[in-house]
Amino acid sequence: MKLDERHLIQLAAVINAGGVTEGAEALGMTQSAVSRTLAVLERRLGEPLFVKGRRPLRPTPLGRALGEHGQAMLLQSRKASELVDSFRHGHSGAVRVGGTQFFMDALISGMIAKFHNVRPEVRVEQSYGYLPELQAAIRADRIDLAICPVDVLEEGSGFEFERILPGHNMVACRVTHPLLMKRRLKGPEILDYPWIAPPPGSPLLADMRAMLVGLGATEVRIPYVGGSLASAMNYMKHSDALTVLPHSVVFAYRKEREITALPLRIHHPERTLGILTLAGSPQSPAVAAFSRHIAASFEKLAGLIKRHEQTVIWTG
Repeated sequence: MKLDERHLIQLAAVINAGGVTEGAEALGMTQSAVSRTLAVLERRLGEPLFVKGRRPLRPTPLGRALGEHGQAMLLQSRKASELVDSFRHGHSGAVRVGGTQFFMDALISGMIAKFHNVRPEVRVEQSYGYLPELQAAIRADRIDLAICPVDVLEEGSGFEFERILPGHNMVACRVTHPLLMKRRLKGPEILDYPWIAPPPGSPLLADMRAMLVGLGATEVRIPYVGGSLASAMNYMKHSDALTVLPHSVVFAYRKEREITALPLRIHHPERTLGILTLAGSPQSPAVAAFSRHIAASFEKLAGLIKRHEQTVIWTG
């Protein structure tokens, strides 16, 4: 005999509430509708579901057994409803985010942790890449959004870009670097030291080369190439090597008091960090909430970075 699952759910609600009226209210149904369901169910079974004349209603052994099945269905139904509500409000689901490695490691990872303090049920899947790979990943629906530096998007690219932090590079070094002892640092003096080159394809690598050429360099010593942010920082704090880093990355490590920036003005890239998405593509509530969180976090960070910049006595 095949029974209607909705009938079993209504039976469970009546048993839980101890009455038809109360059970109907719990389900958001009318008393008459639930009464008809129970009557239909008893006719199909040929046996009563409740002991006659007992208040609150007391199920028969068969009624209790069927009610247990209905209770399991009722719980699953409520869980499904809660899941829908949670998804609609951005408290569940998944966010697939890609980004440039230095920014993701220095800044975004901490912002993801704070996002999870409020929305712990949202799963965040992170990957790395530079602009061409990130654009391809968004088009292929492998990621929902990217956080990366962009100079200009081609007309008709099909992407939207929300700016969250202007580009500002610095020459980074260890806090005990000899150049920090100089009263007035001159740009060409940095050419006397070895350099850490960012990974191939990184916008920072192009920025570093442009800066060195602008200072008149024809040849520089680059003993270390292509490491991660953590490896570059560890190498730098144990050597006199220099590298180019975004100011925001140097700022993120300021409290460790191992890495700092030379007070030397260098060319700022015409590039802005931002959130890249596919134009016109619908976003899940969780992805929209994540984007808002990242934008708000950088809005607060921008003011702190600006004040930090104003404490430096720049030369060059």
